[in-house]
Amino acid sequence: MHIVVNAATSVDGKLSTRRREQVRISGSADFARVDRLRADNDAVLVGVGTVLADDPHLTLDDDDRRDQRRERGEAPNPARVVVDSTGRTPLDSRILDDAAETYLLTSQSISGERRQDLEAAGATVLTAGTERVDLDSALSELEADGIEALMVEGGGEVIHSLFAAGLVDELSVYVGSLIIGGRDAPTLVDGDGFVESFPSLSLRATTRIDDGVLLEYDVDER
Repeated sequence: MHIVVNAATSVDGKLSTRRREQVRISGSADFARVDRLRADNDAVLVGVGTVLADDPHLTLDDDDRRDQRRERGEAPNPARVVVDSTGRTPLDSRILDDAAETYLLTSQSISGERRQDLEAAGATVLTAGTERVDLDSALSELEADGIEALMVEGGGEVIHSLFAAGLVDELSVYVGSLIIGGRDAPTLVDGDGFVESFPSLSLRATTRIDDGVLLEYDVDER
């Protein structure tokens, strides 16, 4: 499976405010780029924190891109994937509608009743790991189900877990021209952080978009 992480941050590396409120960091040109990137992938992944904070839909904005996917014999929207160890995804989340297939990656700590409720709401529930999702195993299950190209849109905890597991192939970061600040505001990579064996990147391209800059990296093998 090929995995690209895509995110937008402030100049100081924040994804949103300390209140976890969504902030408009990029503009229309970058939104179009993200939509193209979604269309080129088999699935889009977020953590449950993003679902709880933003209730994202994670579908394509452009009808022409949906038509192009149909012409390639693909579903009009890429599948949606949520990393959700205990099944906290609300049953009325937009991500559970019928606009695209939705996978919930859970651990064995999810209750049987909650699993049934989520499946009844439209999710395909995959279980891997005891207390937390074993991402390597869970993504292998997704790959076996035909997902070979995966786009990750956050948040910082999930991105950290993927880097820690050595699963990321590319990183694209749009840096907007604003400062958010706050020691408790989420950053591009949160989690426990790294104190050694830091993930190493190779800068592939820089592009000015809107009033910010897109940084594109290949992730070096660890």
